Amino acid sequence: MCTDLSAAYTRAVSEHLPNAALVVGHFHVTKLMNEKLDLLRRQLWHEEKDINKRKVIKGTRWLLLKNGNDIFDYAHRNRLENALSLNRPLMIAYYLKEDLKEIWNQCSKQKAKDVLDEWVKRATESKIQPLVKMASTIRAYKTYILAWYDHCITNGTIEGINNKIKVLKRQIYGFRNEEYFTLRLYALHDRHLRI
Repeated sequence: MCTDLSAAYTRAVSEHLPNAALVVGHFHVTKLMNEKLDLLRRQLWHEEKDINKRKVIKGTRWLLLKNGNDIFDYAHRNRLENALSLNRPLMIAYYLKEDLKEIWNQCSKQKAKDVLDEWVKRATESKIQPLVKMASTIRAYKTYILAWYDHCITNGTIEGINNKIKVLKRQIYGFRNEEYFTLRLYALHDRHLRI
């Protein structure tokens, strides 16, 4: 079973499905890391006294959160590099975010464990509070994160379906007919009615 980093979910699965294998989806690990990076960016912006440095930090949110391999535009890459060179904690957090994705690119579970342990060590030693908290979370869920190597499952399909349902709810906002909503849900798979 694939889940997010919710203690309630892991407890419920352990209690009610004791023989089920539990995998924490890498989407959720990456999402949490992005949240920690954005939190740090905002903290640094509030603490920064230099107006010019504040402007550089403020305008980099999506560049920091975007996959580093997907930043092709020279101006965007240059802006990101400038922001990172002006602020060491931001640079450390950004590169740790990028390195975290390498956990799922290893050839074996043991190699992934080694990479994960090294990542936790680096994040903890950084003494940057959001990264220390992230390292603590990773340490607590390490077994479930590494379980991906045993089961190779994600909850991407379910997340996609949930997103389509949210879009449908927005589209039919104001309709009071639950039967109509149910029919539209059933029709999501129909090519002509897809969202």
